[in-house]
Amino acid sequence: MLGILVVNVQSFAMIDAAYFNPTAYGDLSGANFWVWALTHVLADQKLMTIFGLLFGAGVVLMASGRERAGRSPAGAHYRRMAALLVIGLLHAYCLWYGDILVAYALCGMAVYPLRRLRPAVLLPLALVLVAVPSLLFLGGAWSARFWPPEAVAEFKAEALPPPSVVAEELAIYRGGWLRQMDHRAPASLYFQTFVFAMWSFWRAAGLMLAGMALFKLGVFSAARSRGFYVGLVVLGLFVGVPVVAYGAYRNFAAGWEPIYSFFVGAQYNYWASLLVSLGWVGLVMLACRAGDRFSALTRPLAAVGRLALSNYLFQTLVCTTLFYGHGFGLFGKVQRIGQLGIVVAVWAVQLVLSSWYLRHFRIGPAEWVWRWVTNLQPPALRRDDSPAAAAPAAALQSGG
Repeated sequence: MLGILVVNVQSFAMIDAAYFNPTAYGDLSGANFWVWALTHVLADQKLMTIFGLLFGAGVVLMASGRERAGRSPAGAHYRRMAALLVIGLLHAYCLWYGDILVAYALCGMAVYPLRRLRPAVLLPLALVLVAVPSLLFLGGAWSARFWPPEAVAEFKAEALPPPSVVAEELAIYRGGWLRQMDHRAPASLYFQTFVFAMWSFWRAAGLMLAGMALFKLGVFSAARSRGFYVGLVVLGLFVGVPVVAYGAYRNFAAGWEPIYSFFVGAQYNYWASLLVSLGWVGLVMLACRAGDRFSALTRPLAAVGRLALSNYLFQTLVCTTLFYGHGFGLFGKVQRIGQLGIVVAVWAVQLVLSSWYLRHFRIGPAEWVWRWVTNLQPPALRRDDSPAAAAPAAALQSGG
């Protein structure tokens, strides 16, 4: 959850094109270059990958928990996804077009019937789904030679927008909330339709299936050997990271030519991000296996994770207030090194606030609403609620 903000802050703070093409806007020298490079190599698509894996694991965890309690999980699951869909739509159209909750809710509905499959079936199926966008993008690169000149020019203008387009987007997000809808609404619709069909559905659904398999194999519960997790770290560090870095080198060598960088150059990070993500998983599991030696670090991080949905929305509220015109209007004015400073400040607040909050409350405010809809009854919120009130929440802990 914390790492996701390192990537997302670029979309909060800069024009849309700067995420896909770092040369499209802002300074890219010195410290700003290294912030982008480290973000690209270590975080971009990696944290989203882990999020998808854990989402799939959560589907299995919640369903099995309800089944052990003698309850049917299907209704609760689809209510849970429907509630997440509504939250995501409100998040996308009212606050930020980069929302991922809508895609995860729809994919969560789609993969649920497959949760009982064995890991030996889930993992190959996951790989097939993840491969679909890669094949579509390579097909796009091949077909570009047949595009009419005006289509090529339009595509390149989106990747490297002219000054007039940049000025318009800056004016939109430095304006009021209603003015922002000129970009936010169509961008949200585009991500939830075309991008979802071509990219998000396949990757997110595939990752959820992989997460189900890894959960069943004990990967996320630190149940595998120390050597297994060390192997994941080595794989991510010595295979995944060099491949991502090489892909970035190739994009710079090509001058971030839009058709190459978008369709072909992006393939390095698309695939190697899976390995780097597993490296992060291995590192976290090694810390968990170390017991109390890292408790001072893991406990605050665990608190942030227990409030994942609330913290995700909190990050949006903070960043849109800082960067958009209804707040401080810093959109397009903060370079990448400054964005990183903001990220670290938000981290500090969330680590402290999440730990404090969970000393007084059982679940986060967004999680409270989400679980209410899922279980059709309000869960206990405060820790000093009566045992009778807390019982339903405790019995359904796996549903949140």
